Amino acid sequence: MNGVAAPAPLAAPPLRAAVKWALLAGNFVIGCGIMCVVGTLNDLTQSLGVSVAVGGQLLALGAAMVCFGAPLLAGWVAGFDRRRLLSAALLWYGVGHALCAAMPSFAALLPVRALTVLGAAVFTPQAAAAIGFMAPPHQRGQAITFIFLGWSIASVAGVPMAAWMGDAFGWRSAFGAVAVLSLLAAAWVFAVMPNGIKPAALSLHAWKQVLTHPLLMAMVAVTALSGAGQFTLFSYFAPYYKLTLGATAAQISGLFIWFGAWGLVGNLLVARGIDRMGADRSVAITLALMLGSLLFWPLAQGFAVMALVLLPWGLGCFSSNSAQQARLGIAAPVLAPALMALNTSAIYLGQAAGASSGGWLIAHAGFGSLHMAGAVWMLAAIGLSVWVGRRVVILK
Repeated sequence: MNGVAAPAPLAAPPLRAAVKWALLAGNFVIGCGIMCVVGTLNDLTQSLGVSVAVGGQLLALGAAMVCFGAPLLAGWVAGFDRRRLLSAALLWYGVGHALCAAMPSFAALLPVRALTVLGAAVFTPQAAAAIGFMAPPHQRGQAITFIFLGWSIASVAGVPMAAWMGDAFGWRSAFGAVAVLSLLAAAWVFAVMPNGIKPAALSLHAWKQVLTHPLLMAMVAVTALSGAGQFTLFSYFAPYYKLTLGATAAQISGLFIWFGAWGLVGNLLVARGIDRMGADRSVAITLALMLGSLLFWPLAQGFAVMALVLLPWGLGCFSSNSAQQARLGIAAPVLAPALMALNTSAIYLGQAAGASSGGWLIAHAGFGSLHMAGAVWMLAAIGLSVWVGRRVVILK
């Protein structure tokens, strides 16, 4: 892109399939850890004696920590070998979740959770930057979207399992399971990741250029707006299903599995088609799918109709983030470490804004207005994305 300069990266070793699968597994664990709060919110709030609105702020605070931590930590870890960095991030994540499971109160859990998710602030953007650095240019978009399939798989398996474990054994068991999975993923990444992966560090001047580049920052803002649109409602799926639909624990898990399965399908479709269809168009389609679900949400008064309304949202949910990561990596490859960190910040900024606004709405007006608030956020994301897409074509 014009007007942006950064040092050229050194040559990377060939990208092996084992590395892609290990980083996908790492993102799976990260996704399970972030989303286990959503799955266990019913038991967590009951066990710790707090309201649903207050419990939802556990997700909001963690999201805010990742939001601000990702770009700040990106500069600090720039010179680290990615094999050791990514393994250490997962190790931190695992130990942190083990400590979370041992916390006796909500007040004690909150700061430990905030520190734990700093592992996500490092792993997700640096894994994306590393895979983009290692992949040949014509495969970069596909490689980045592939490792983000881990998030989709987490929604298929991790979130429903957390919901089931929370109901059957308590929320602490779900956090403990994430701790074990994190340690296994750390060992896998360390075993297969080659030494010497160090995407070029960006100078303060280069960071300034990124932060003041209107199109790049507008792309990042699309992620934040769409995340807020989703998490205004998504953060409270479990209590919504229970209180509004009268869903049982098995039905709640079933809806999470259904949602996640379509999320996996959507991510697979984007991963296979993004290089042919284009990142801009992929983002537009995924955002439009989610907006459709939000607009039709009032029709979901029964279990079967809810499943139908969730389908397009599932298709767009995780694939939109994957397409956004690829969009940024393709637009300015040499700036990928900074852009991936900023985009990760935007993901979690959106989560924090959505969870916070959703909690406020529940406390003051109940669940009824959540979908409309989410739709407003999503419309803003679509409008900005279209604006960016038209101008990127001109600049290329």
